[in-house]
Amino acid sequence: MKTHIVRAGPAEADLLARVAVDVFDAPIEPQKLATYLAQPGHLMVLAVTDGEVVGQARGIVHRHPDLPTELYIDNLGVTPDRRRERLATRMLDELVAWGRELGCEEAWVGTEPDNTAARALYDRRGAEAETFVMYVYELDGT
Repeated sequence: MKTHIVRAGPAEADLLARVAVDVFDAPIEPQKLATYLAQPGHLMVLAVTDGEVVGQARGIVHRHPDLPTELYIDNLGVTPDRRRERLATRMLDELVAWGRELGCEEAWVGTEPDNTAARALYDRRGAEAETFVMYVYELDGT
């Protein structure tokens, strides 16, 4: 069973017609997918086995006028029965390489304190955990 790591753009949207369970947090909405893939600086890497997406990693390139260009690693998911096969590592390596090609000088990611699998993955890459506070605003027009 060969798994390919694929950089997804608009031409690869059809790959997302077959997605294994729990790869994404919610069902894919075709219009949102098309918009995401069409945006420069929105990166998606897929792990594909026999035409089925079994993992995904997403990132966004942040360009600043006064700081280094950075890759924000936005999301990563692997279907449960394919975990512990280093797919997350392979996708993360590809995502970071792509960010580097686009001029990113650093990368960052946030995860929940109790997500031990994610924390182990990021620790293995030599990153140092930092504490921060996140605020979420609902932008519902009010």
